Amino acid sequence: MIKLHYAAPLVCGLLWGSTALAQPSGAQGDDFIYKVRAGDTLLGISGTYTRQDRNWAHIQRLNTVADPARLPIGKELRIPFKMIPEVEAPARIVHQAGQIQVNGQTLSEGHTHLKEGDQVRTGQDGYLTLELLDGSQLSVPASASLRVARMRAFEGTGLIDSIVALEDGDIESRVAPDQQGVGRFEVRTPVSITGVRGTELRVRTRDGHAHSEVLAGQAALGTQQQTAPTALRQNQGAAVTTDGRIVAVAPLLPAPQVSVPQRQGGRWSSNIDPVPGAQAYLVQTALDPRGAMLLSRRLVTDTTIQFSAPRPGTYYVMVRAIDSHGLMGPDTLHSFEGAAALSSSDGTPVVSSFGDPILLSQF
Repeated sequence: MIKLHYAAPLVCGLLWGSTALAQPSGAQGDDFIYKVRAGDTLLGISGTYTRQDRNWAHIQRLNTVADPARLPIGKELRIPFKMIPEVEAPARIVHQAGQIQVNGQTLSEGHTHLKEGDQVRTGQDGYLTLELLDGSQLSVPASASLRVARMRAFEGTGLIDSIVALEDGDIESRVAPDQQGVGRFEVRTPVSITGVRGTELRVRTRDGHAHSEVLAGQAALGTQQQTAPTALRQNQGAAVTTDGRIVAVAPLLPAPQVSVPQRQGGRWSSNIDPVPGAQAYLVQTALDPRGAMLLSRRLVTDTTIQFSAPRPGTYYVMVRAIDSHGLMGPDTLHSFEGAAALSSSDGTPVVSSFGDPILLSQF
């Protein structure tokens, strides 16, 4: 069995200055933020992002730059989004399971992309994962409702400009995985807006409340009640009430210790060592160790858990602890084998007339 801990894959407002591997540094209001590096000039930056060299003068005035040829390294420049040419960049569907509706219609296997304006709803057994142009992934678990408010990219650079309006449910995201930075990525709930620079984070909204959890990187949380964003760092989360008040900013609970899965008939079971402060646990199964291809999820309070998989193969169970504020910590991960299948003497799986493996549980 494989066992490892990882920061599984979502909090209003915009990002503040911080050291980053990439110079594109997200958004601040209606502006794209670029952090100056050695050798940069306003002429070059203007040509790259606005596609017009002559726009350097406007960027100079906006940022009160004294010498356009000698920029202070690390200075954050604001470039209005309205100056940046963009192209449509539909999100590719990389995983779907169960009942999913797009614009009120059942999502078919032939539907490969979601575009700006699409309304998405996942059913009680529905799971969806999207991949954006820059490789960022957005996972939508069961019982969620969202609208793709913006799905574009900067012309010529590949940087994304994406806004997702989460109406109800969860979103788990891994943004700019190649560490090349992001133009804009926001998740908006009824009481919060999430903006990131390249991080793993979660956003969740239920009954008008919102929760945000940063698993890697940094983010900023702001609401209508705030005059300035609240910094959230790695392994921190925040809870927001229906009136926009931040009622908790707290460290996330640690990943729980979970015993190696043991097979019991057609199911598997594990035991969770109780995590101090945990009120419940989230148990998920997936086809991949990152949790992008989810198959099931459920909340439990019992520390003995059971899980299974519908077909042969290697699957993964992920367990995270939930505190009294409803904030969820990082996952503990185990692998386990799926349903046992009938095989011939040479090891070849025996399949039905429909091409499906014959499971031993059918006999």
